[in-house]
Amino acid sequence: MLPHRPAALALSLACFVFTASGCGRRDTAVEAGVRDQVLHLGNGSEPRDLDPHIVNSYNDFNIVVALFEGLTAIDEVTSQPVPAAAESWETSADGLVWRFHIRAGARWSNGDPLTARDFVSGIHRALSPRLASEYAYVLFPISNAAAFNSGQLADFSQVGVRAPDDRTLEITLARPAPYLAAAAALPAWFPVHRASIEKLGPFDDRSVPWTRPENMVCNGSFLLREWSPGSRVVVDRNPDYWDARRVRLTRIVFYPIENASTQEAAFRAGQLHLTSDVPLPRIAHYRRSQPGILRIDPFMDTAFLRFNTGRKPFADPRVRQALARAFDRTALVRDVALGGQQPAHCLTPPGIPDYTAPVGVPDDFAGARRLLAEAGYPRGRGFPHVEIQFSTLELNQRLLEAVQQMWRRELGIEVGLANKEQRVWLNDERLRNYDVSFAHWIGDYVDPGTYLELFTADSGNNSTGWSDHEYDRLVATAGSTIDPARRAVLYRQAETLLLDEAPIVPIFFGTRIFLCHPAVRNWRPALLGLHQYKDVYLQE
Repeated sequence: MLPHRPAALALSLACFVFTASGCGRRDTAVEAGVRDQVLHLGNGSEPRDLDPHIVNSYNDFNIVVALFEGLTAIDEVTSQPVPAAAESWETSADGLVWRFHIRAGARWSNGDPLTARDFVSGIHRALSPRLASEYAYVLFPISNAAAFNSGQLADFSQVGVRAPDDRTLEITLARPAPYLAAAAALPAWFPVHRASIEKLGPFDDRSVPWTRPENMVCNGSFLLREWSPGSRVVVDRNPDYWDARRVRLTRIVFYPIENASTQEAAFRAGQLHLTSDVPLPRIAHYRRSQPGILRIDPFMDTAFLRFNTGRKPFADPRVRQALARAFDRTALVRDVALGGQQPAHCLTPPGIPDYTAPVGVPDDFAGARRLLAEAGYPRGRGFPHVEIQFSTLELNQRLLEAVQQMWRRELGIEVGLANKEQRVWLNDERLRNYDVSFAHWIGDYVDPGTYLELFTADSGNNSTGWSDHEYDRLVATAGSTIDPARRAVLYRQAETLLLDEAPIVPIFFGTRIFLCHPAVRNWRPALLGLHQYKDVYLQE
């Protein structure tokens, strides 16, 4: 397969690293970056968008969190919410009213003051039915938010969001949401500079080009300098950021290189300080020979298959249940994944405080064959040809080839594999233009709700066609329950129901595997994978 344009770019850069200039060689990008505090980062894929209310992929979040700041941020070490654009907050005794206090010195990148009204505008925009944000559901604990998003309510003033003054944002909830301070760090909660968007068109129209470098007004620690599709995204330190004196990097350059081998070549040639991936055959080499630059960080990531339940044969739960059991998950992580992953028999990963997941789906080939026969496909006879779509990553390809072989050997069925660029894969998931889709979900915060809310009927990220009233009730009740023990029981019941119905198939709990140059400082392990770039710097 021919390399994507970003891969070709990285290789061409590497070819010229050691070109002579004057009396000596040129500095590599990494060397010059250390001198000038410019971080070069492999981001894994071309951004689908840089609009905080539209993005829904981890790689896009990586860039957006440099450009915008929410009420709170997530601390990498503790995974807990910390003050960001809001310097403090408090809740009422019943947990239904939250007040966030905006920093007095917070400003937009054009110098305008950041006010509580900008957060009202951001929430209004994210909930707008016209914008159709896949992440709008994280705002649904707010009173009347779901009704406004669905179009049942037209008057936004009836949604529980108001700004009694420039520095106070008051949120009234329909039900308690103990995790709200963590959720407020998500892009769906980010503010917008409404005037700069409306200068170009309606503020809830996806086609308005406000995220172009010449148009974007942002409030994060960096501002958008360049977006060259297929080449790079460049962000520069924002001098108007309220905490600008703390920001040591002058620039970050994000390279959308999907191919892990190309990223590694660029890293070794001095073109990247950080990769987003490592070629699978090279992990053992780095463990053995250069452990100082190999990072295998804990990560709240679940890899799973989605079934399109609107297509045959996946409308039949017995087929879904059969395929969910037809795995040797231990062999997959031991022999294929190679990066310290764990077999996943449930959706929620280990390590979530106050929650123990159900036992989950067994590895049971005999049971899978029995269920498939009950569904009318004994030993796979008559099973239609279907495809598993996946985004371009070496691990995805190798893992699904192993799954393909397992299903052929154990069930007698043939499945095809469809390798797609990430933007195409995401779009096909959103439109349900697939049979089976291989996906990852990285927690938005450390709570079972961020995984289980994915598959409610009103979730923009469900994309399976499956829904269940009892499941929705359990998840909604758990999300509004303050008592941790009762909350855990409800979530466990919901997760058990989800695994029994099997619109999704958990496969493994992931780790984050990447290469990190020794000059990169304060790139701390982050369970949720996102970093506060204002703390990162470069030093020999």
